[in-house]
Amino acid sequence: GINAEYMGFLYFIVSPAMVMMSVLSRALRNIASAERRGKRQVLLRPSSKVIVKFLQVMQKHGYIGDFEIVDDHRSNKIVVNLNGRLNKCGAICPRFDCPADGFEKWVRNILPSRQFGYVVLTTSLGIMDHEEARQRNTGGKVLGFFY
Repeated sequence: GINAEYMGFLYFIVSPAMVMMSVLSRALRNIASAERRGKRQVLLRPSSKVIVKFLQVMQKHGYIGDFEIVDDHRSNKIVVNLNGRLNKCGAICPRFDCPADGFEKWVRNILPSRQFGYVVLTTSLGIMDHEEARQRNTGGKVLGFFY
């Protein structure tokens, strides 16, 4: 027979607890699918500082409306108002390095056109889109994209 310790170990492996992979990619996927279904609002949970900064970049370019952070004494929720301008957004995992002269490769690979859309980077000067990073002449790591 199988001893109890082995059974406990087996139970630990197949336990149904869900593991959160990337908070940012889950949030962006929720936004993209809500936008595709024509929703006016979407609830994101859990929240993080990176998600808030990413949303601020999207809001600055007019792809989403305003959003509010709901404090629930845990990891907070964010309610985002959608305005129908967003076609797609997503996270890039792992967070690849992007030198100050290497934006063009990412823009060409991710975005459908050079006329619109943004690649979002995290740099030593904060989270910003690729155009602002090009103006400030700083590189960083690629977080995601939206168009």
